[in-house]
Amino acid sequence: MNFEQLFDYLKHQPDFAGNVTSWHTIDPKPARYADFPSELDPRLHTVLLSRGISRLYSHQAVAFESINNHSDTVIVTPTASGKTLSYNLPVFQRLLQMPESRALYLFPTKALSQDQVHETQEMVKALGEDIKSFTFDGDTPVDIRRTIRTAGHIVVTNPDMLHQGILPHHTLWIKLFENLNFIVIDEIHYYRGVFGSHLSNLLRRLNRICQFYGSSPTYICASATIANPKEFAENILKRTVNLIDENGSPAGQKNFILYNPPVINRELGLRRSVINEVRSIVRKILPTGIQIIIFARSRQRVELLVTYLKELAVDLKINPEQIKGYRGGYLPKERREIEKGLKNGSIKVVVSTNALELGIDIGQLDVSIMAGYPGSVSSTWQQSGRAGRRQSASLTILVASSNPLDQYIIQNPEYFFGKNPERAQTDADNLSILLSHLKCAAFELPFDDNEIFTPGITTQLLDFLTEERVLRKTENRFHWMADKYPAEQVSLRNASPENVVIVDTTAGPKIIGEIDKFAAPEMLHDDAIYMHNSIQYFVDKLNWAELKAYVHQVDVDHFTDAITKTDLKVLDVSETEFNNEHGYFKNFGDVAVTRVTTAFKKIKFHSHENIGLGKVFLPEQEIQTNALWWEFPDDLFTDPFYQESVIGEGLSGIAHTLGHLIPLYILCDSSDISVIPMVRAPFSHKPTIYVYDKYQGGIGLSKKLYTLDDSVLQVVYRHIRQCPCSDGCPSCTGPMLENGRFAKLSSLRILEELKFKVSV
Repeated sequence: MNFEQLFDYLKHQPDFAGNVTSWHTIDPKPARYADFPSELDPRLHTVLLSRGISRLYSHQAVAFESINNHSDTVIVTPTASGKTLSYNLPVFQRLLQMPESRALYLFPTKALSQDQVHETQEMVKALGEDIKSFTFDGDTPVDIRRTIRTAGHIVVTNPDMLHQGILPHHTLWIKLFENLNFIVIDEIHYYRGVFGSHLSNLLRRLNRICQFYGSSPTYICASATIANPKEFAENILKRTVNLIDENGSPAGQKNFILYNPPVINRELGLRRSVINEVRSIVRKILPTGIQIIIFARSRQRVELLVTYLKELAVDLKINPEQIKGYRGGYLPKERREIEKGLKNGSIKVVVSTNALELGIDIGQLDVSIMAGYPGSVSSTWQQSGRAGRRQSASLTILVASSNPLDQYIIQNPEYFFGKNPERAQTDADNLSILLSHLKCAAFELPFDDNEIFTPGITTQLLDFLTEERVLRKTENRFHWMADKYPAEQVSLRNASPENVVIVDTTAGPKIIGEIDKFAAPEMLHDDAIYMHNSIQYFVDKLNWAELKAYVHQVDVDHFTDAITKTDLKVLDVSETEFNNEHGYFKNFGDVAVTRVTTAFKKIKFHSHENIGLGKVFLPEQEIQTNALWWEFPDDLFTDPFYQESVIGEGLSGIAHTLGHLIPLYILCDSSDISVIPMVRAPFSHKPTIYVYDKYQGGIGLSKKLYTLDDSVLQVVYRHIRQCPCSDGCPSCTGPMLENGRFAKLSSLRILEELKFKVSV
């Protein structure tokens, strides 16, 4: 069955076509070319011709000119548009003209680093020149690290290794830093949020080292499509960049389907499970032999889908080993084998988190299925772009879940297809992160008295660290004096520097993966069912002191879902204003949030019914972060309808919808923020809704929302009003049985009292 036959087949399947809300076809696009630059080295000219490249795409030629003129540059074009060649050409041009030149390539993951170093080595092999390209990461053998330090022309690494393995040992890397001409940062859009805050400070440290050794490298950034690539890159780099975003590469026909699972209980507004619906769709496609990539929103959802699809393969008499999962927590060797299987075609279906959203070369897949909206327009197009390359047709199916954001997208296709991607957001001056990197920078090089690491507060922070006896000030310089090696205490990936290691004791102790410390209480609490590549493990013990979880293999008919409890306390109010139009106070400030896992539900496979409950006993985790909150006046609730329980149901309904719809406005995941309603907030004793960043110190999300609150609350009202359910459901104010029978009515009335009523 070819693609045309598959499209025709799906269109005539009533149980599929009846749930399609939009079938959007994007016509193929021809390439726009440009001649090779006149200054291009003849050796590169010859290599390109040998690869069948007689002209460059237009954006590649413009990028070459910009970078060759020493301009910091950000290249923003879609997946498979030739971004790699856009930055490799000017780098190799300089290496051929100046053999002592060096380039540092930064990729967000080891997999991307390995993938891209292969590309540079192929170029070196074709050129036949003495140019050395190496990967330098935690897997690099000790005996070749010395060679990389002294002879590596292109050093390919990740921010974590730059942070812990290169900058603190810069005296071993003199050859690199003295001759560093280029710093390439690929997939820069990936560095939003806390990772971006870390990267920006890491680059401040890198720039200090370069300045110390007398080099002034040009930055080259590559990104998927976001709304503010120039602004975002400049926020990360703290430099002015030249934007190149007119794509000249060709594209094949793309078929994009929005698919809404059928309602199975209209009164409660319940739809068929997104996991079961994806399984049903894959059943139609799998026998064709077409290669499929499925993106799931969580590690747990990946494992459930892999389990169900392997059962399906057995039913269809297809080898279940052709179906694999791919996510964080798998060991590197396991991930490399999966990537290889996708390239050579031995794996027909891969179920992944957004780990495969980035530009890892996994060959040419045919169909991309998203088990739930990825959370942003940008990520959706990235995941869609993993299917179909250049001239070939492709199919993308977005299967909506019941949550409000998915339902908003699925019911408003014009929003998705007509909207620019969201704005990426990060806070380079997050105080907690900034202070951590200031310590690292002081360890690497002493600070001069008047040196600026970040404008406005460098001196105050250095004085604070001196008072804390972390630094020592002598002759107008600040020197590191603490015993600890600071970079080891700082994780770039999350607010916690530590991970929990998962140890399988089934046949003797064996490490099978790891999870960050903040996620562990929900996934690895005692008696949890942890799933790894569809294998079920029972958690015997989460040893919090050792940061180890001991598990053994089991075969059970259920998985577990953690229940958490959150408390919030206001520490400081930095901004406040009264909204005259809507009659409420909005505030922004610092809060302390305490979170603890208290229990878990046992959820039966396939039917997803709750079959049991268990208790969890773990210590609380606390963060201090930023929050926006709305305080509603008591005179809003004078109607006898507003009993305290009814107010609580209404605030909970607004909070549920709001928490899911915020990503319509800010490029973040709904898990990056949290919304807490309180009928009587301890701080103000008024009905209040809090929105806070779920990261130590905050990352600017609630601050951005502080400027947008009117439009966001209007969309919340419209979405609740449009939902066809009667008393609330997972697609609007939350399940009626959880939030109460007045949740929807109370939510709408509160928003109408606040004059957020809009035409629907």
